[in-house]
Amino acid sequence: MNPKSVATAGAGNNPSKMGTLQALSIIKDGYQGKFYPVHPTDGIVLGHKAYASALDLPEPPDLAMLVVPTKHVIPVLEDFGRIGTRRAIVITAGFKETGAEGRSMEDRLNEIADRYGIRFLGPNCMGMLNTQLSLNLTVANLTGKPGSLGMASQSGTYVTQTLAYLRKRGIRFSKAISVGNEANINIIDALEYLGEDEHTKAIILYIEGIRDGRRFIEVARKITPRKPVLAQYVGGSGAGARAGLSHTGAMAGPDFLYDGIFKQAGVIRLHSIEDLYSHGWAMAAQPPLRGRRVGVMTNSGGPGTAISHNADMGGLDVPRFSDDLQSRIRPLIQGHASSANPVDLTFHLDMQLLSTLIPEMIMQSGEVDGVILHGAMSTGFMREVYPHLREILNNISEEQFIETYRRDLTGAVSLPRKYGLPLLVSSFFGADDAYTQAYQDNDIPVFDSPEKAARAMASFLRHKEIRDRKTIVPPALPDRSDAAAQIIKEALQHEQQALDEFQAKRILSMYGIRTAREMLAGTAGEAVQAAREIGYPVAAKACSWEIMHKTGKGLIALNLQTEKEVRRALQSIRQAAGANVPVLIQEMLSGAREFVAGMTRFDGFGPCVLFGLGGVLTEALKDTALRSAPLSAVEAQEMLTDIRAGKLIGEFRGMPAVDTAAIAGILQGVGFIALLHPEIAEIDLNPIIIAGSAPVVADALFVLG
Repeated sequence: MNPKSVATAGAGNNPSKMGTLQALSIIKDGYQGKFYPVHPTDGIVLGHKAYASALDLPEPPDLAMLVVPTKHVIPVLEDFGRIGTRRAIVITAGFKETGAEGRSMEDRLNEIADRYGIRFLGPNCMGMLNTQLSLNLTVANLTGKPGSLGMASQSGTYVTQTLAYLRKRGIRFSKAISVGNEANINIIDALEYLGEDEHTKAIILYIEGIRDGRRFIEVARKITPRKPVLAQYVGGSGAGARAGLSHTGAMAGPDFLYDGIFKQAGVIRLHSIEDLYSHGWAMAAQPPLRGRRVGVMTNSGGPGTAISHNADMGGLDVPRFSDDLQSRIRPLIQGHASSANPVDLTFHLDMQLLSTLIPEMIMQSGEVDGVILHGAMSTGFMREVYPHLREILNNISEEQFIETYRRDLTGAVSLPRKYGLPLLVSSFFGADDAYTQAYQDNDIPVFDSPEKAARAMASFLRHKEIRDRKTIVPPALPDRSDAAAQIIKEALQHEQQALDEFQAKRILSMYGIRTAREMLAGTAGEAVQAAREIGYPVAAKACSWEIMHKTGKGLIALNLQTEKEVRRALQSIRQAAGANVPVLIQEMLSGAREFVAGMTRFDGFGPCVLFGLGGVLTEALKDTALRSAPLSAVEAQEMLTDIRAGKLIGEFRGMPAVDTAAIAGILQGVGFIALLHPEIAEIDLNPIIIAGSAPVVADALFVLG
């Protein structure tokens, strides 16, 4: 990212070629290091001496950029390796994303890199930016001062084709990295680098798939308590996954998986590239939010209401200002205007009040943790009204008219730094307005609607919650149970595709997870004896690995009160099963709250633990949380309140609060079992019944594979 010399293979004098455009970016955008074009025939490239081969260069460049036909990439990279270059960017496409032959070439590329100790970006990428060096290795124009927002993207477009879009909005990168196929350097490596980069204050990620989910969590978790990380993931739908595979060969996963992984890692998820840029820039450029209290300052009721509504929806508070603060604001505004919060000046052309005097009073008060301001305008508005006023003003020129209303905006733009509070601005005027331009020039984000500003402030709150998160202590795995391993081994020897419920619960018990009291019965006499020992009432359930789901099939009998009912239930269950299956006699658990815990495995992420609302409504409501194993105690506890029905965990309608340590222990245990016994493909504990305050596993399924 900080080369003192750059060589480009593929840059020529043809302006229609990508290599030429990227070389021009190096030459024209202010890079002060050495530039070496490599071209097989041209002796002069863009006014610089060119070299026929990397082997002819006067010194090994710190960085080589390859924009050559696919078939030439491997030999050209090898030439750079021979002369001692250790960093490269492979722009050329036509590798893994094209199929088996391309994958083979990409493997060969890595073999060459390994041989010479080369680390490279790409292939199939669009380069990178380092604004501190004015180093632009993309095809677009880079202007302006260095920024503080870092980006790593699995789409090159979002690093290069958007530069003009970002410039109009005052958004500036510190570093931006297009990772392409990630054959060598991947998006996690880029994240790790940006996390350590002193010039990067916030990081944004565009993700189509993550190949090493556990490392992503570990790297991100080290960064997010001190530096915001925001991400957009787009591979969660069938269409998105297909596009990702054809684009960069990305490994996509279901949307809810990434939702859980981001929460576990402390990454703020956003759902549009616009929000990714704007929220990321706001958090890079402004002080962090200290609490959830927001002051709203407007010159119109509609935008004030929109800001307040969206702030509330995002978990922020818009508190009514104290009588003391209102008494100081009220003399400055019209009698019908509001001083309560939002402060609404109504239509008022004294922009000093709106942009500086009252916002400073609000920031000084100690009653807010951030301010959202709408409506500051000057030259843009004057241009709009000038055609109607020209005759009244004796036909003065537009520029004379506008100059009359120019003001010193230093006080307005200094507020965030002066008070250490974030200020987000909403305006319907672009950079042609002096206020918008001044805000952007001083790193104060300007949004083009009130709602967008409020939603960005909600992202500030998300990062405050991440900063306030309890310390995560990686858990130590328990010792592997030999008895549990033996149960699984014997099941596989008998070609079972799953454990029966009794076997599954024995393993749960071996790892300290509480299950319902139960006994396995092969005859009516054994069933009656089991019921006596457990104590009526009891439940009876078919118990066979071949019967993985029993609900609604006549394979369960509940609330059996007598010996006669037990015998009748046994007969009925076997008739429904079509075989003399063993029957599990189980205590009847009493509890109105039911949850589910489980585990499934995802490529690149390993075993992931699920928690949610259980019972027969599990699939219908889909109210679940997911995390990658192993789970720390903090992560397991966080899952309990991450579901929509999280209120059921606390005291609810006369029921005591759930023993959260116990249910978190179940979630940790499920993850431990999955890690210690990789033969288990899936785990389903449903329902977990809350008996009083204690969670008890009433049913269990372990799928093998």
